[in-house]
Amino acid sequence: MSDVQDASRHVQELASRGVRFVRLLYPDLHGIARGKLIPLEELPEAAAHGVAFATGIMFTDLHHQYLGAPDPGIPDFRAVPDLSTLRVPAWDPSVAWCLTCLHRYQDDDRYELDPRAILSRVVQRYRAHGLEPVIGPELEFYLLVPNGAGQYERYFRTLSPVYTTGPLSDPRGFVRVLLARVEDSGLHPRSAFSEYGRGQFEVNLRHGAALDAADRTFLYKTLVKECAAEFGFVATFIGKPWNDDEGSGFHVHVSCSDDAGNNRFADDSTDDGLSQLAHHFCAGVLTHLPAIMAFLNPTINAYRRIAARGLVPRYANWGLDNRFALLRIPPERGSATRIEVRIGDGAANPYLAFAAVLAAGLDGIERQLPSPPPIVGFPDDLPECERGAEIPADLQASCRALAADATLVAALGQPLIDAYLLLKQSELDRYARWVSDWELAEYVPWL
Repeated sequence: MSDVQDASRHVQELASRGVRFVRLLYPDLHGIARGKLIPLEELPEAAAHGVAFATGIMFTDLHHQYLGAPDPGIPDFRAVPDLSTLRVPAWDPSVAWCLTCLHRYQDDDRYELDPRAILSRVVQRYRAHGLEPVIGPELEFYLLVPNGAGQYERYFRTLSPVYTTGPLSDPRGFVRVLLARVEDSGLHPRSAFSEYGRGQFEVNLRHGAALDAADRTFLYKTLVKECAAEFGFVATFIGKPWNDDEGSGFHVHVSCSDDAGNNRFADDSTDDGLSQLAHHFCAGVLTHLPAIMAFLNPTINAYRRIAARGLVPRYANWGLDNRFALLRIPPERGSATRIEVRIGDGAANPYLAFAAVLAAGLDGIERQLPSPPPIVGFPDDLPECERGAEIPADLQASCRALAADATLVAALGQPLIDAYLLLKQSELDRYARWVSDWELAEYVPWL
């Protein structure tokens, strides 16, 4: 069946359910949901030819500045609906959501800055080895209340009852509504609860194939922010919105299965229950960690949450069920064997974060890199030679590491690296010129 015929079939089925519009969505390099709303009857045309968007959107920073692009004249790319991702949200049944694949206009090749295509390309490399990467995401976020003056207040000020649910930790019932929407959207949530911070929450999504997990994570983050807006809140996934409270992380659980569905990271014959493949994967991630950080911790703010004695790792290491390790091996074994990457920040673009982690791990697998010994206990209490290398302390350092990492550049593509670093450099330049509240409080009374 052709894409047009398939789209026509969907139009008939969706129209019978009262759907009138289709919301076409794709992530930009920041991970922001971009797209257009089209009438349902336009879906076959969109499936045949795509919907036009200016390439300039991929070169626009968070301050809404267009930074220039290598293509003269800011040509269009085509967003072609991925009909397998169509879903109708129960709370707004007149609008179907659909992710898209981005293409250049002059040919059928995927657009080189399409985050979904970049992740898909890395996954294809795993499949060439008979492997299917599986990812389970965990994301934390804060609910903030805008005060009308461009600033934000806390959802509530009392100490958060961590690992609780109900009115004490969520007086307006936001999480219950959110979880219902996440479930109704087919995003497969596993749990939702109050986290350690005041007004901080976590929703865990079920694991799945890498692209599916990234799609669901992207839609989930979009849904959180839009649901929060309906409540009059602002939801943020940035790592450190408050100086005096906990940070928000994005933990990524990774495993690999073979064609028969067996977990290739598991090996019951070894003392730690891990296969050599798992050890090679760990070694690859640790080897490329400085470069990966640019995607896992993509903002200046992200590095505020990396602190001694916190549950955010500061060294490139791994450990067995050790939450102070950067790569934690949870205690489950057999089919549940997995590696938890604990350094991610909630602001990360899930497609690029997953692609970077998987590309690094695959390099370890292909080169059969040996993993270092696992750490035991708190890293800062260990001799310097045992705790692992220090990770980049700021965004500038991680961006430099990314630019210099030939393996990651080749895996993700030079055009993506160039565009991404252009956006990050704009962020760094604007930050360097910005006079902060801290400077005024620190210097004005005395100097």
